[in-house]
Amino acid sequence: VQLQASGGGLVQAGGSLSVSCAASGRTFSRYTMGWFRQAPGKEREFVAGIRWSGIGTLYGDSVKGRFTISRDNAKNTVDLRMNSLKPEDTAVYYCAALGDLVDVTPSRVYYWGKGTQVTVSS
Repeated sequence: VQLQASGGGLVQAGGSLSVSCAASGRTFSRYTMGWFRQAPGKEREFVAGIRWSGIGTLYGDSVKGRFTISRDNAKNTVDLRMNSLKPEDTAVYYCAALGDLVDVTPSRVYYWGKGTQVTVSS
């Protein structure tokens, strides 16, 4: 599976932004998909994940209630809608293919996409 993220950019605090991930490969629908992020000087952290069926999601504590993950298996895409953005959401966001939502540590990721920068100004 090859993953390509897009849609990052610059937004003011309180604003909204969406990032999207396009996947190639016929086995996309078999994977749990997720988004991670990494800010300068910090470790990569889990943001959100969604099971292969689209039923069953998980969010990191810092984004609960503000971010929404969705997927379209027919189009091989997974999207992350980010609302009420804060400066601390500034990071490079990475799309990833996981095994499941039980263990969402970066070491459990099967495939990584190249990141897309999200910058939230105060």
